[in-house]
Amino acid sequence: MELIEWDMYEVSSHEGSVTGNKVRGRLRKFALNNNINLLVENTQDGDPRIRFAVLSGESIDPIKDFLIGLFSDVIFELVYEKVKNPVLSRTQVNLEHRYEI
Repeated sequence: MELIEWDMYEVSSHEGSVTGNKVRGRLRKFALNNNINLLVENTQDGDPRIRFAVLSGESIDPIKDFLIGLFSDVIFELVYEKVKNPVLSRTQVNLEHRYEI
């Protein structure tokens, strides 16, 4: 069995905080209503931001449009591509060479 691969993105805004104001919940509800496979969490390893993951290769355009509606200056950054079983809160946890198998 092959594991699902995810692309991870980080979201921030100069206009206002993307954490602490129910953005994760609104984003989850948006994804559910639009049949988008999505993982979303707050970051714990730097400035307060949100990280989300979609299935590898999927467009994030609907998510971008939704978040731009909340924050006109939202910034999206691709953090990792094709991550298996991603941990969103701390990016370094996703480096497979850190684990002995």
